[in-house]
Amino acid sequence: MSRLPVIAIFDIGKTNKKRLLFNQQYQVVSEESIQFEETVDEDGFPCDDIAGVTDWVIKTFDELLADKTVEVKAVNFSGYGASFVFLDQHDKLLPPLYNYLKPLNAGLQSDFYNKYGGESSFSLQTASPVLGNLNSGMQLYRIRKEKPKLFDKISTALHLPQYLAFILSGGKYSDLTSVGCHTNLWNFRTQSYHQWVTEEGIVSKLAPIIESDGVSGFTKTGLPVGVGLHDSSSALIPYLRYFTTSFVLISTGTWSISLNPFNDAPLTDAELKQDCLCFLSYNGKPVKASRLFAGHEHDDQVEKISVHFAKDLDYFKSVKFDSNFVKQIADETGSTSATVVPVTESAFQARDLRDFSTYEEAYHQLIADIVADQYKSTNLVIGDTEVDTIYVDGGFSRNEIYMNMLASVYPGKKLYAATVPQASALGAAMAMHEYWNDQPFPGDLIQLRLYEAQSR
Repeated sequence: MSRLPVIAIFDIGKTNKKRLLFNQQYQVVSEESIQFEETVDEDGFPCDDIAGVTDWVIKTFDELLADKTVEVKAVNFSGYGASFVFLDQHDKLLPPLYNYLKPLNAGLQSDFYNKYGGESSFSLQTASPVLGNLNSGMQLYRIRKEKPKLFDKISTALHLPQYLAFILSGGKYSDLTSVGCHTNLWNFRTQSYHQWVTEEGIVSKLAPIIESDGVSGFTKTGLPVGVGLHDSSSALIPYLRYFTTSFVLISTGTWSISLNPFNDAPLTDAELKQDCLCFLSYNGKPVKASRLFAGHEHDDQVEKISVHFAKDLDYFKSVKFDSNFVKQIADETGSTSATVVPVTESAFQARDLRDFSTYEEAYHQLIADIVADQYKSTNLVIGDTEVDTIYVDGGFSRNEIYMNMLASVYPGKKLYAATVPQASALGAAMAMHEYWNDQPFPGDLIQLRLYEAQSR
């Protein structure tokens, strides 16, 4: 029996680590998911077990090569951003993988921005709101200032997706999708590293930038290995390939990220203060984006609701949409587009669960609060562009309550739940098309379901 030609994609999220195989029609033919227990850094702050992830990638890939049913033609990676992995002069791992949620020393942060022109001016240049360690460049700056011995040991700093590629290829590179995602490293005006990166000696730790749709090297068996892609930018690739008219994509997961590849207006100070920023797409073009910690907020609050009402943790999946809430959410979002978007919490955190008589009522209110914030966040990237189509993919696209409520606040736009086979992993596979696949792209990769605003 002949082996099935496939590309292997490792999609590394904060919670789930996945290995997927796509056939030449870009259908998922195999998927494996694993979760790792978090470890802690030297301060006791939780962080990903990067050594464990490394071992798993190597072991899993070796198993694929030994599988007699598939022929792996190439491998690529997508992974979450804002995270650096450090290698010493012998290319040995220097853990930990610091958590981007770890608070950054306020004095250190203040000194940095004072030195480089102030928060507003600097953020406009780098298209990065002030986000502490979520500005991954600040992780290196912190180490240089607070842990100089560790800084001296670091020979190469790779963003997580490029480190993953390094595991199998040995190639040490940077790519624009990682460098260009709120890192404080990239000057969007000059299209080069910001001057501080050179002045602080950071640039010597960074690997050369290569094309995001290129290869970082080859495995020991000669298979091409992609560069690795920032997951949000990777998830945009299928949409950019299939849709030419303007749209906004809301890519949902731990973060709900609204992406508008058709808004080239420069970032304003007001937008930055509302957590709006720019990404760089895989082809190097700016993408205006806004972020909301919606998936994280959802999971946290669902746990509290479940405990309060003595329900299973996944009970929310059985809750049906109640249209009586449409008017309520519409009223709450009617004139809030200028309100500062909360990054880590919704209005639900301030609500008393004793005010709700049922789980269903509380859960609808949670989604209403999340959608209220989503409306504000997405409007930031729509701006003055004539966007009449919004696609939602990821976890919330499968949530009927969320989709119906979102449709209610965008009655003049076409709102689609987009079913894409693992969007970020698919984008990473598509980026390597020329290196492994001699078949044309299929025309039906993205399945759409239209949601329309219901009468009030």
